[in-house]
Amino acid sequence: MLPADGLFTDIQAVAGNHDVKRPSQRAGRHDAYDYLHLPRTAKNVYYRQAGLDLVLLDSNRANLKALASGKIDESAYKAMVADSARLSAEVAGSIGSAGCADYAEPAENLVRVLALHHHPLPQATGEGKRFLGMPDEPLMYLAAPATFLEAATSLNVDLVLHGHRHVEGLTRYSIPDPRATSSESGEAFWRTIYVLSCPSSTGQAGDDAGFNLVHFGPASHTGRNEHRFAITRYTRLRNDAAFRPLDSNLPGGVIRLPAGRDFSRDPAVQSAIEAASSRTLKRDQVAAIVRRLFMRGSFYDEAEPNWAIALYTYMVSAHAWAELERKAARSRPGFDSDALAAVKTLLGRLIEQSADVLGIDRAQLDELYGRGLINCNDFLRQVPRLPSEGVDVQRRGRQRLQLLLELDQQVQALGPDLGLGGKAPPQPSPA
Repeated sequence: MLPADGLFTDIQAVAGNHDVKRPSQRAGRHDAYDYLHLPRTAKNVYYRQAGLDLVLLDSNRANLKALASGKIDESAYKAMVADSARLSAEVAGSIGSAGCADYAEPAENLVRVLALHHHPLPQATGEGKRFLGMPDEPLMYLAAPATFLEAATSLNVDLVLHGHRHVEGLTRYSIPDPRATSSESGEAFWRTIYVLSCPSSTGQAGDDAGFNLVHFGPASHTGRNEHRFAITRYTRLRNDAAFRPLDSNLPGGVIRLPAGRDFSRDPAVQSAIEAASSRTLKRDQVAAIVRRLFMRGSFYDEAEPNWAIALYTYMVSAHAWAELERKAARSRPGFDSDALAAVKTLLGRLIEQSADVLGIDRAQLDELYGRGLINCNDFLRQVPRLPSEGVDVQRRGRQRLQLLLELDQQVQALGPDLGLGGKAPPQPSPA
């Protein structure tokens, strides 16, 4: 279950071994999956706003004949690999649909979480349990754990979620990264997957009860675009009435784990996605997007502007603004349409001026703009890095500053007072 706009409105589920419908029960049995119209089979769910790919993998193929033992058949593996590869390619290219902004970003930004019912590795906390007098752990975990972990590693999975065993557990699985160029760089040499198990939420059959809350988002203690998993585990002993944090020895009872990579999504890309993902926009949302877009060095007084980076900044901001303007026009209460249009015009003039300084003609500029939002490094490889010979850079700098001051007036009409064209606010460290 994942939150959207502050409410738990998006429910996803993966079937367990007791949720599998026997053929004789297919017509007469109805449960939460039927009522909520949730599939029992493997599927991918992409949360574009967070850059999160949730893979729900069915591990119940062998349950009808082999007790609780889980098995993922070949077709499920192939579908998982195909869906994940397609999504990775689309993220690196351009994703678009009706009413949604086109954007492109590095494929390595994609954070992938995989959920299945059966645990992929034996668990020490379950070794003492017995079934008909025999140790039951060998019957419980995934039938082909090595194949599963190899597939998960190849897909750059960062976190695996599972249940089934009614015990708590968090393990780390690491293998050498085949892309590593040195073994002296510590953690960079390893490809790591975290495996998090969830106990029974009710504690039936004499088990301790428990549940996990997993949040994915930016780390609040750093200026870098670093994203982490924050995991809070709760437990209730079989004779207790209340749940308590399991990891009370940690600050706030929270386990914080890196998401496998720095999440370097451009602020304009994030803004466009946020606008496109909202049904309607509220004034505080617009104000937050405006701040994210314009609190960047290229919108302030720079003694020696980097015209190539400025062109990129203005261009991705114009794409995001176009999406914001479209969504604002359909939102109630209405926004200042004249100010929205004026900001769009001024961004266009800043783009044209920067392109002119770099010697980029109109046809080249239209081609660059038509490609949609792209990664800054990719963009810089396609444009001149220095002003054209003979350009009066100081005069163009003064013209740029005047445009920024005009832009500031229009932005203020929308609410935020950012002081564009003045002294730049402290900028976050580059990721």
